[in-house]
Amino acid sequence: MNMQEIISKAAVLVEALPYVQNFRGATFVVKYGGSFMDDPDPEIRARVAGDIAFLSAVGIHAVVVHGGGKAISRALSEQGIETKFVNGLRYTDEDSVKVVRDVLSGKVNGEVCEMLQVRKDSPLGIPGENVLQCEKLDTDVHGDPVDLGFVGNITSVKVKIIKKAIKDGYTPVISPVAVDEKGQLYNVNADVAAACVASALRARRLVYMSDVPGLLADPKNLDTLISTLKVNQIDKLKKDGTISAGMLPKVESAVKALDAGVHRVHFIDGRLPHSLLLEIFTDKGIGTEICH
Repeated sequence: MNMQEIISKAAVLVEALPYVQNFRGATFVVKYGGSFMDDPDPEIRARVAGDIAFLSAVGIHAVVVHGGGKAISRALSEQGIETKFVNGLRYTDEDSVKVVRDVLSGKVNGEVCEMLQVRKDSPLGIPGENVLQCEKLDTDVHGDPVDLGFVGNITSVKVKIIKKAIKDGYTPVISPVAVDEKGQLYNVNADVAAACVASALRARRLVYMSDVPGLLADPKNLDTLISTLKVNQIDKLKKDGTISAGMLPKVESAVKALDAGVHRVHFIDGRLPHSLLLEIFTDKGIGTEICH
């Protein structure tokens, strides 16, 4: 390594310093997307775990909410349970929701915690059903009501459990499973779960990590990344189709989180080396930032 490279590394640390100072003691909620958790390259997952451990090391309280849709599909297939769809939306029956719980609160949650432990972090796996309260989700397609079975709409978050884990020095890792007042299990959207957790904790940052670079003005052109987006610009982008499909629930959840007191929401590509650190600790960032 030559002297210029050494100086460049020092410059990166200097650039990060005010952010580290500003965010020390703050709570960040990181949505660890299922879309890249299944990537065949284990180095990607290891890097993400290292970035989350870095947050903890500099005094930021990270809370992880993970997905795991592909792992659920595999488990259902292995058990011979057919995946049903109603108007393009996944239907969750009584047998399926138990598999969802076992996969998300057990297997996937354990894998995320293990990766963080390898990076010398102190994760604490928290099954979502222990902290997320819900009711049955009422939804419709083109005005017609649709029954999705045991799919829930989160109504409250037991923040005391999460805050105690943080106070005790842990990184909470939460699965997107919830229960209703009667203790019935429900599958919940992981993006929505992350936003609800961030809102309840009044987090400084909510970061969605997935396999897309952020919001693109032209979805087919990676050079059209929208670096900063104001909430009052969102309706226009919905109408012209810029925000559509899988991005809709993410963006809608982001707006609700911002309205509830979260300072900023970020969309970044988890496959990009150290995208979490680049987005949070550099002036330019690497993904899309949404704010009021």
